[in-house]
Amino acid sequence: MGTKEKNKKGLSIAKVYLSKQILIILCIVAVVLVAWFGTRKVVSIDNKTTKLGFENIGELATQEAYCTEVNVTDESKQLFGIDIPFTQSKYIYSYDVNVKAGIDFDQIDWSVKDKTITVKVPKAKILSCELNKDSFKVYHEQESIFTKITLKDNNEAMSKLKENAKKDAESNGLLENAEKNAKTIIKGFIEKVYDSSEYEIKFVEK
Repeated sequence: MGTKEKNKKGLSIAKVYLSKQILIILCIVAVVLVAWFGTRKVVSIDNKTTKLGFENIGELATQEAYCTEVNVTDESKQLFGIDIPFTQSKYIYSYDVNVKAGIDFDQIDWSVKDKTITVKVPKAKILSCELNKDSFKVYHEQESIFTKITLKDNNEAMSKLKENAKKDAESNGLLENAEKNAKTIIKGFIEKVYDSSEYEIKFVEK
């Protein structure tokens, strides 16, 4: 066998050897990448990088209350603390008021640990209180030329009417129902990502 043939044979053996080494290296790299990305996926869930959908909602009304509020505006001229006859201006009227309550969804904190999802929820609060102007009804109207109801008196009466509506709505469970409905919405978002048969959802007041 000539020298050239020996060199060609040696070169072929070297190529095969190098190819095997490259293949082994590629296999090792592939295993490392799979392990790395697999680990990162688990860690990302534990570190709450998974998006559930409610993080960017902001304030959301989850309960409404409709109240009919009756108000009395009564003004009279007085002398030494005594009402002067024929100077009384009096109005009795009502408005329907729409009171909305909800929570700040962007203030919700949540975490996952040992198959338990802990959700910290802020307290529900009143988000708006609006008069339905079309619902205005007058039950009694008496105005004296000596006593005029001013714009200031009217604004104060409207503010008082709204405050009464808020109190009535709260006393009838508006905030409790708003919080309950908010938890139902949050639970729905969570169960789209986490299997409810495997994970327990625990709500904590923030």
